[in-house]
Amino acid sequence: MQEPATAAEQNGPTWPKPAVAWFGVGVLVLAFIFSIADRIIISLLVDPIKADLDLTDTDMGFMMGIAFAIFYALMGLPIGRLADKYSRRLIIGVGIFLWSFMTALCGLANSFMQLFLARVGVGVGEATLSPAAYSMIADYFPKDKLGRALGVYQSGAFFGVGLAFIFGGLAIQFAKGADEFVLPLVGALKPWQLAFVVVGLPGILVAGLMFFVLEPARQGIKSAAENEISLGQTFRFAFQRWRVFIAHYTGFALLALPMTTLATWVPPYFMRVVGLSPPETGLKLGLIVLIASPLGVIGGGAFSDYLFKRGYQDAPLRVAIMAAIFMVPVSLVATSLSDPTMALAVIIPFAFGASISMGLAPAALQLVTPNRLRAQIGAAWMLFLNLITASIGPWAVGWISDSVFGDPLRVGDSITIVNVSSVALGGLILLATLKPFRRAVEKQNID
Repeated sequence: MQEPATAAEQNGPTWPKPAVAWFGVGVLVLAFIFSIADRIIISLLVDPIKADLDLTDTDMGFMMGIAFAIFYALMGLPIGRLADKYSRRLIIGVGIFLWSFMTALCGLANSFMQLFLARVGVGVGEATLSPAAYSMIADYFPKDKLGRALGVYQSGAFFGVGLAFIFGGLAIQFAKGADEFVLPLVGALKPWQLAFVVVGLPGILVAGLMFFVLEPARQGIKSAAENEISLGQTFRFAFQRWRVFIAHYTGFALLALPMTTLATWVPPYFMRVVGLSPPETGLKLGLIVLIASPLGVIGGGAFSDYLFKRGYQDAPLRVAIMAAIFMVPVSLVATSLSDPTMALAVIIPFAFGASISMGLAPAALQLVTPNRLRAQIGAAWMLFLNLITASIGPWAVGWISDSVFGDPLRVGDSITIVNVSSVALGGLILLATLKPFRRAVEKQNID
């Protein structure tokens, strides 16, 4: 499992051929699409699951949030350390197989505990992907092309959300007129159970594709010794630059909250306030996310690369700050309208702007982190991101709606408060971090 010696260091880095690098990114994007679809499909199947398993909203909230997010976040740290030492391709391949199998297993659940354990398995499997993928992509491309490449990878998240919305809406519509299906060796399945199986099993084929992906040589490493960077050295490095990392984690996580509300509370807003049916909500929001969000994340990465080539070493942060400025007025309007046409029209720039920073966050980390620590630092970022977005964002919207307004029809106002506050604060934090971030980039270039 341990990977061979790294690329030649003395003659400078040797990058893979573009076709080879982009093929690797393409497979990673495909894996990301399946990971997001497997993760959020449950949010559109809440009611039939509740009815069949006799669960409550509290049970389902626990299933969608903690059951997945806590194990996903915590397992990322040890998996990230493995990815900094061993074959990232193999780690990701095993992870894809695990989460795909566990997603399909969700469809065989007949109790709360069975579904809970299957969701834990999904979280553990998906924890292998992004930290190792960030590290691989940073070894596929030079720094002035990294933002675009990571933006393309990050676009997989939005394709996954869009497809999950569309498929979930169709599944709900289909479930209204269907009773159950009978599969060989499995038996009778309800429509919601079949949805898990159909979404999960194709991912196993993607796991096989990982073995056709090049494991890139690690760039910028002076010594390929297995234990070159110990766990103690990892903590010392992180502590030395704690101001940059804490500001990065906090600022970018706050900028990610609008995307979280789009995936969790914007659908109920369209059903409760705008008056769309669940299938209409899934289809229309899904198409918007499929188109607008990838354009946002790829465009943000490309603009960051443009600035980086012109000498702005803090380019990822600069573009993220611009996105925050754009998102403040857009968030004020996005969930304040009841007319279907107007509401959908405003969600388009909202989905575009909310996605811009998603590829910039990992790109910024690669600029200030040595190769042997990239997966571990990336895993710490994923831990911070998921704990904030899976807890503060969804909880805050629900709490404001219940405790401040006391009216479920005011959910749009609750979303507005959370989003405007988060992007404004996140932008200010990153603005204050520009100078120390530039110093960290310069130091990394010297080291």
